[in-house]
Amino acid sequence: MHFSIPETESRSGDSGGSAYVAYNIHVNGVLHCRVRYSQLLGLHEQLRKEYGANVLPAFPPKKLFSLTPAEVEQRREQLEKYMQAVRQDPLLGSSETFNSFLRRAQQETQQVPTEEVSLEVLLSNGQKVLVNVLTSDQTEDVLEAVAAKLDLPDDLIGYFSLFLVREKEDGAFSFVRKLQEFELPYVSVTSLRSQEYKIVLRKSYWDSAYDDDVMENRVGLNLLYAQTVSDIERGWILVTKEQHRQLKSLQEKVSKKEFLRLAQTLRHYGYLRFDACVADFPEKDCPVVVSAGNSELSLQLRLPGQQLREGSFRVTRMRCWRVTSSVPLPSGGTSSPGPGRGRGEVRLELAFEYLMSKDRLQWVTITSPQAIMMSICLQSMVDELMVKKSGGSIRKMLRRRVGGTLRRSDSQQAVKSPPLLESPDASRESMVKLSSKLSAVSLRGIGSPSTDASASDVHGNFAFEGIGDEDL
Repeated sequence: MHFSIPETESRSGDSGGSAYVAYNIHVNGVLHCRVRYSQLLGLHEQLRKEYGANVLPAFPPKKLFSLTPAEVEQRREQLEKYMQAVRQDPLLGSSETFNSFLRRAQQETQQVPTEEVSLEVLLSNGQKVLVNVLTSDQTEDVLEAVAAKLDLPDDLIGYFSLFLVREKEDGAFSFVRKLQEFELPYVSVTSLRSQEYKIVLRKSYWDSAYDDDVMENRVGLNLLYAQTVSDIERGWILVTKEQHRQLKSLQEKVSKKEFLRLAQTLRHYGYLRFDACVADFPEKDCPVVVSAGNSELSLQLRLPGQQLREGSFRVTRMRCWRVTSSVPLPSGGTSSPGPGRGRGEVRLELAFEYLMSKDRLQWVTITSPQAIMMSICLQSMVDELMVKKSGGSIRKMLRRRVGGTLRRSDSQQAVKSPPLLESPDASRESMVKLSSKLSAVSLRGIGSPSTDASASDVHGNFAFEGIGDEDL
């Protein structure tokens, strides 16, 4: 992901108003919304009223005169840090004020009117579920609509999530991200303007012990069964010939619970597999396939002679991790491309500091376009471990749509005058890209993993503190 200010002159507003600079907030490298400084200032003021000035990070001050190019860049960096800090704060980042602001801005930027539409959501086996939603429905509302269509009980909805995926030529899914509370699923998927992007329903927990809760219900059992069969067919779950024979026999008998009980004993059951990528472990530029699950990251690699080797990294032994981004320099060695020359492709890396032995920490780096999704998986596994450690539960009750009708909360009403933005021109180039930590990760310029980083750059792992000798 690369954030920069295009070298173009400032443009006037659509109504002939004075020139202004707009900031593009990107999520995982994709435009989420376009906002002006005044809008972000309004958000800051609203958050200050609700939570107090002491809770909020510093906001870049107003300027009496037009900004110089250097000042524009400085403000961009300050706003970037502000948005990242707000999102990372458990109170502010989960607030309805913050999330509804981003949802309204997303809808206005993509110029999508509020109306009822039919949205396609896929199950893990490719089965299509069509739900009637509003274009302005947030992620929780769409998830609830899918659950209602499937007749999944309210108290099981929290065991599942919606994911944005890219369907590859072979029909396999490449996971892009888990849909968040600050976005509108219909707008997120349609704004990508490609038929290969889909929304998929998949279980959102890692500990297979929670399967028991889901399997008590017929619909929950069918969803788990379909996902597991699909994962086995894709090769995500490692199965021997004998195990495959047993599973096939249970399938033929339609013994779904017994099938799942056997599947739970298999390596990589319930894991999420990522596309092939590169790691610096056990050696530099090593081709690997990464999977996440069961409180670990698994790295599989092929040795000479086609021998398969696997290395597992337990979440409880990761002291911290971070996602970094960079853009390779052009062949000429200059830092910025000239007119007519394309910008380099973004390079993403996930680096984590791992406790190899009692007294030895080592950085391990994975280079992958899905590095952000890997980081999200790590964080959700840590969150789940901490909830379990505290004696809590992941069970979440969501409100059912009353009488099957579509609800419109205050944050979902059709946007009325004045709009968040003057109708944006898709061809406008005088925009400033603003990176945002809108995916529970922190992005920073690429650097040596051994160098020091500020607290906002690195994800400290609370689960790491609970390590005992038995974990080593």
